[in-house]
Amino acid sequence: MLNTDLILVAGATGGVGQLVVAKLLDNNVSVRALTRERDKARKMFNERVEIVVGDIRYPDTLASATQDVTQIICCTGTTAFPSGRWDFSNLFQPKNTPQEVDGEGVENLVATAPKSLKRFVFVSSCGVLRKDSLPFNILNTFGVLDAKLQGERAIKTSGLPYTIIRPARLIDGPYTSYDLNTLLQAKTDGKKAVVISTGDTLNGETSRIDVANACVECLNYENTINKAFELINSGEKSVETNWANLFESI
Repeated sequence: MLNTDLILVAGATGGVGQLVVAKLLDNNVSVRALTRERDKARKMFNERVEIVVGDIRYPDTLASATQDVTQIICCTGTTAFPSGRWDFSNLFQPKNTPQEVDGEGVENLVATAPKSLKRFVFVSSCGVLRKDSLPFNILNTFGVLDAKLQGERAIKTSGLPYTIIRPARLIDGPYTSYDLNTLLQAKTDGKKAVVISTGDTLNGETSRIDVANACVECLNYENTINKAFELINSGEKSVETNWANLFESI
């Protein structure tokens, strides 16, 4: 990751995305925030990021967002179970369901990514390879893991360099104070040690702070290219997280 990079964060005002933006800014990297709500992003990030209004459900809104970016970090998502966020208010418009956000939406973002992209980082979920087994079959009742896996497959078959991060149930935050200083203060690690593994075998909880850390840190390590790994927090955290050592394990 270089100071000359321009990184697009999709889902920039969400629980993980806002932390990713703050951590990139803390590393003096230029950030372009893709958001559905310009005013919300302005309140959160002030003038420190370039804001582009777009929606991954609508491919024709993404061209200006992805133009000239060097990396994409995709932190978009919706609720796993039906809620007001699914937005059935207009029967003639795409909904905000997992299928249309985590599946088709990610496919749209991949399709509009520059061919010269250095990395596509995607926040997926633990359980995508175990979605027919407890407790993940319950989580997948309305297809959230099916959709995440659809997004993963689109990324893996695109030919773009990628890193897929699969957190467990998210804890810590989200930080919705619309105060960039608060976000920057959350740049430290979560309260427990970070555990990374492959093969979709981990269970537990994951700090949003450490998911954001992983999204940013993985850009500094070539051994995370074209890799998918799970991330949870477990055990006592005695020292600062050594991401280099953790990434060696994948």
